[in-house]
Amino acid sequence: MFFQLFWTYLKIGTFTLGGGYAMLPLIQREVVDRKGWIDEEEFLNMIALAQAAPGLIAVNSAIFIGWRIGGWRGVCGAVLGAVLPSFLIILAIAMVFQDWKEIPAVEAAFKGIRPAVVALIAAPLVKLAKSAKIGWITALIPIAAALLIWLGHVNPVWVIFTTILLTLIVVKLKIKN
Repeated sequence: MFFQLFWTYLKIGTFTLGGGYAMLPLIQREVVDRKGWIDEEEFLNMIALAQAAPGLIAVNSAIFIGWRIGGWRGVCGAVLGAVLPSFLIILAIAMVFQDWKEIPAVEAAFKGIRPAVVALIAAPLVKLAKSAKIGWITALIPIAAALLIWLGHVNPVWVIFTTILLTLIVVKLKIKN
């Protein structure tokens, strides 16, 4: 199982641009759809835990899925497969980037990659929202939070605490009714 998880995460980590959130649809396709290691509901729960835990979502998901599938060996294989490609690519870029960053073609390539990365992150978010049965009303909460932080310059910690407090109030009211 170590090598299966290592190989799965190595492929995902090697061919994904945009970080952990861009990796989520590929992880889902591999571990849920193709290999059937976990079901979609467990995958959604794993994403929620991976987001709540400190650290990178790709590494956290590798830890959770690795543990679920193969215990400590699974964790080691999945995490190593997830981080090795990024580490090697960043190392190679760091070695040559200082000499190449002023080249117009390199600048243009990085500017061109940015919108693609946004799309790679947005697409799985929409799919996950549909799987989690999040409606338009519920979607307004993260939009409002983002706008408060971005345009209102509200500290994210206050937004998080306020959201938690409001959620507790709403849940308590629903339980009473």
